[in-house]
Amino acid sequence: MCGIAGRILNAPGRVGQDLVELMEAQKHRGADSTGFAVYGVPRETGFVLRGMGFDKASMDADLENFAQVLRDHGSDLLAEPRIVTDSHRHYCFRMEISDPDDMTAWVADADDLSGRIEIQSCGRSLEIIKDVGGARAVADKHGVRDMIGTHGLGHARLATESSVLPNASHPFWARPFSDVAIVHNGQITDYFTWRDRLTRAGYRFLTENDSELIAVWVSDQMKAGLTIEQALKKSITSIDGVFTYMIARPEGIGFAKDRFAMKPLVVIDRNGELAAATEEQAVRRVYRDEGDVINFDGPAMYGIWGVGNRRVAA
Repeated sequence: MCGIAGRILNAPGRVGQDLVELMEAQKHRGADSTGFAVYGVPRETGFVLRGMGFDKASMDADLENFAQVLRDHGSDLLAEPRIVTDSHRHYCFRMEISDPDDMTAWVADADDLSGRIEIQSCGRSLEIIKDVGGARAVADKHGVRDMIGTHGLGHARLATESSVLPNASHPFWARPFSDVAIVHNGQITDYFTWRDRLTRAGYRFLTENDSELIAVWVSDQMKAGLTIEQALKKSITSIDGVFTYMIARPEGIGFAKDRFAMKPLVVIDRNGELAAATEEQAVRRVYRDEGDVINFDGPAMYGIWGVGNRRVAA
């Protein structure tokens, strides 16, 4: 029942505002939580890190422990973290950090703090913002409408199996690869088989959400040397279930649909700029005038849209 969305601009602009519109139009598809992945102008050095803590009472100590892990890996804070809190027990934070010596090793050690603090994204341009509540509430709380970038993803979640906690929300970061995020609509039926296989290969799962599996699975394919396009194609026959997912990188957004084509995806494309969503009425929030809607309703479809250079494979 979840709703997903993607937006691409030809030049940096108010992509955050457009993503909020796309997700506000689909809020009925999932009121448990809403998330956004926004790709801003890439920095040459350093990373933007978005994270979540789960006990405000120990926030200062937990953040200091987290900063110490950074220092242990040759990195450090470039500025004081920005903290967002509310009446809930969890809190969210944004940090700017210098480059760790080894991203994979640092993420592994930072993940040992899971349960206290959890990294939601790390990238030169990617920022993942997700929280409980609808699109409007999450956007107001975290300033999503004012975020400038070239492209991004959105997700409205209806929790059917795993926790409603905000860290179980989408988008998911394809850890430990910087600047890769996914959103997913559907259900992975061989989740436990793949989770067990990937855990034995050394990967760590931080939630019980089957959508996290796609992010980890794609990470494993990239580690094995596959391109994003090759991983998209392979996922259709390797992962069982009904799904449509989108994966974003600094270069653009890709998508894949399962062999049964049960989860919809519609797109309006205008000269390299596009809006994609689960429902047509959502993309009409961005493009209000008349125009052709592309309905990707066939089975086993995949494709890639580059920023300013659309290309689709099927």
